[in-house]
Amino acid sequence: MHKGLIVQKFGGSSLANVERIQKVAERVVSYRKKGYDLVVVVSALGDTTDELIELANKINTQPSEREMDMLLSTGEQISVALLAMAIHKLRKEAISFTGAQVGIITDSSHTCARIIKINCDKIREELKKGKIVIVAGFQGVTLTQDITTLGRGGSDLTAVALAKELRADECEIYTDVEGIFTTDPRIEPKAKKLCSITYDEMLEMASLGAQVMQARSIEVAKKFDVPIHVRSSFSENPGTVIIKEVKRMEDVLVSGITLNKTEAKITICNVPDRPGVAAKIFKELSGKGISVDMIVQNVSHIRSTDISFTVNKVELAKAIKITKKVTQSISCGEVLQDEDIARVSIVGVGMKSHPGVAANMFGVLAKKEINIEMISTSDISISCIIKRKFGEAAVKALHKKFGLGK
Repeated sequence: MHKGLIVQKFGGSSLANVERIQKVAERVVSYRKKGYDLVVVVSALGDTTDELIELANKINTQPSEREMDMLLSTGEQISVALLAMAIHKLRKEAISFTGAQVGIITDSSHTCARIIKINCDKIREELKKGKIVIVAGFQGVTLTQDITTLGRGGSDLTAVALAKELRADECEIYTDVEGIFTTDPRIEPKAKKLCSITYDEMLEMASLGAQVMQARSIEVAKKFDVPIHVRSSFSENPGTVIIKEVKRMEDVLVSGITLNKTEAKITICNVPDRPGVAAKIFKELSGKGISVDMIVQNVSHIRSTDISFTVNKVELAKAIKITKKVTQSISCGEVLQDEDIARVSIVGVGMKSHPGVAANMFGVLAKKEINIEMISTSDISISCIIKRKFGEAAVKALHKKFGLGK
């Protein structure tokens, strides 16, 4: 009996060794026996991607991005082949493909390519033959046949994009945790698993540092209304469903708290206070592919200003070099950098209609004697930049204040 199509994605921790690969194969085959068609997207085994990056840096500390994509894409190629072999051993038909083989066409932005289109004809052919199709996540190919990768966590994007193209009934994302929690359970043991969460809340949490799913994959899921079920590879328990709307009680203001330690702060001192100066600085940074996040500008009575902004730590050296070059041309002061920061954020759709949420957050941090260096808000989140050493304490205090452990 045919029950429909499911796209399943298994992360590196789910495939860390032979035993885990065999367990994944057993889970996939159990779905096949229930009558589902299956497309399985896999990441590289365990820490393979990190190990390959480390190896590349031993050869060349500034490797070509094209060659990095060529190198990193091999991790997933190993995974798909091994999982296919494990499924064959269980007497079920399976076939493995690279991103290029299944027609995942991307632009030429190496290491962070965007998907242009997917040709699913080959996948559909193999599904018609009754085979389980296994696809290498995280990768694609340009129109000129250069291999590209989709950025860290890109296997999530592969899975969601395939679910959309194939009109799958569901996209299951398997990780080493049982779903989406109110905060990282490793920081706050009282964190609770959410049964459901909206695309907007999940997107905000992912972009603010929650590492369960890649933010770009949530954007695609939201745009095309792809239902996602985040669950554990090591448990049969239901996980967290990500959907358009979640019915909640009126008093639920905050649904989650995130902590991000991967950012650094850059401050440009004594920037001339005249039109077009900030535009020139940030145009240079964006032109070189640097993503700037929080920005704070303070104008003084002497008509000069300090501008502070945050970037990902991996882009700090590049961002500092560009910033110093552009600021010299417009007669700014010193350029400072600070890697000793963390971003703590509260997220919740219910915050929109409740005054006083920000005041409560700032009050909690003040009580803990945690100084706020920068503040950013959106309709459903409030973020504060604080010193890195206070990150965990801030999360625990906010988790308690907003009653998320109940």
